[in-house]
Amino acid sequence: MSEKVVFSQLSRKFIDENDAKPAEAQQVVYYSLAIGHHLGVIDCLEAALTCPWDEYLAWIATLEAGSEARRKMEGVPKYGEIVIDINHVPMLANAFDKARAAQTSQQKEWSTMLLSMLHDIHQENAIYLMVRRLRD
Repeated sequence: MSEKVVFSQLSRKFIDENDAKPAEAQQVVYYSLAIGHHLGVIDCLEAALTCPWDEYLAWIATLEAGSEARRKMEGVPKYGEIVIDINHVPMLANAFDKARAAQTSQQKEWSTMLLSMLHDIHQENAIYLMVRRLRD
């Protein structure tokens, strides 16, 4: 049985339109979207980065011990999944950028990919990442 960690990025959202909604109700849905509520909204996530489990653990071990960023990323082994959103961008971007000096070439590649995803979130704060531990 192999294990891996998958970083999935929000690629789009759509409204479940199985039931026709009156125009007034549709405006409530749009307002809810605008303020961040998810009434009948389906998030579509796409896998953007995949790491073997043991290599993920080694990668996050390059983050400063006891740091908030390391504790955040250690949520995957602890809880099985974490969400990374706009609130985590500065902390994680700084930590992974700083850690690159001590990383292998593969870890640097993953850090570059993650930093790119964090940049996407910074540009459009509705984007988020779901990071999950998967077992085959």
